[in-house]
Amino acid sequence: MGSTTSCCVSGSPKLRRNAHSRLESYHQESDMSREETGCNLQHISDRENVDELNMEYNPSDHPRASTIFLSKSQNDVREKRKSLFINNHGTLRRKYSSCSTIFLDDNTVSQPNLKYTIKCVALAIYYHIKNRDADGGTLLDIFDERLHPLSKSEVPPDYNQHDPEQKQIYRFVRTLFSAAQLTAECAIVTLVYLERLLTYAEIDICPGNWKRIVLGAILLASKVWDDQAVWNVDYCQILKDITVEDMNELERQFLELLQFNINVPSSVYAKYYFDLRSLSESNNLSFPLEPLSREKAQKLEAISRLCDDKYKDVRKAARKRSASMDNLCGIRWVPAILS
Repeated sequence: MGSTTSCCVSGSPKLRRNAHSRLESYHQESDMSREETGCNLQHISDRENVDELNMEYNPSDHPRASTIFLSKSQNDVREKRKSLFINNHGTLRRKYSSCSTIFLDDNTVSQPNLKYTIKCVALAIYYHIKNRDADGGTLLDIFDERLHPLSKSEVPPDYNQHDPEQKQIYRFVRTLFSAAQLTAECAIVTLVYLERLLTYAEIDICPGNWKRIVLGAILLASKVWDDQAVWNVDYCQILKDITVEDMNELERQFLELLQFNINVPSSVYAKYYFDLRSLSESNNLSFPLEPLSREKAQKLEAISRLCDDKYKDVRKAARKRSASMDNLCGIRWVPAILS
């Protein structure tokens, strides 16, 4: 468990080869002492640091790496802000809390809003497609819609030339989530798997493969996140023209490209959640704000009271601990008044 290389968390094959190339072969010789041979050995912490440094470049594995979709949306966000500023003559409409009114939304990291989370994920996929690399990357056969169409309708010759609109992506994702009854948390995990696939396989999502990539990410996220996962045959009921064999092959190759790394740490999940919120605010897709009512304030106060009772023993133990100048440790509790 001390090593960062496992079946759940691992770097790309290219990075792993570089890490293993640094390991020198060791042959024990009876004539040489341990001190003489030990200088040629690499310490295990050095090997772990190599993998850890490689993971920092992958946002789906490391919480400190910035998400790809947020970086790809920066240029468009600046243009949108500039146009909004000009059209509104420098005044943007936004609700702000005051001493008399507090505005809150029903969206939290543990219980995201399903509708707006799907909208944000669709927007992130849209920026991935729109701001992809110029060369387009490698188009793998398993994701190619010409080779594996999702419907019986004829695929146009220029299917890989026209970028889909954000509404089209949203309708596709919403249809799958609505029919399969998936949760908002599953949408965030879907985006994590999508960016992990693009990083590991070194491919780009484009008009010719985005549907099958998104379908594979949703299929895998639903099985990992939900206790009662949707079967592959159930997706064949949603997408009438796709076969079970095709779904099975899509899942198998998706897992192989992910190197079977389906682990999503809580820190990575939280990072994607808050980056999606930042993306929504930058694109005027903010979650609906409502004034804090007396009933909701009472519920918040009840939840706070439950948490206070739950951690009462922990607070008592912390207060008994003596503090020193070397390691000051103290907890101050300030009651919140909601009226």
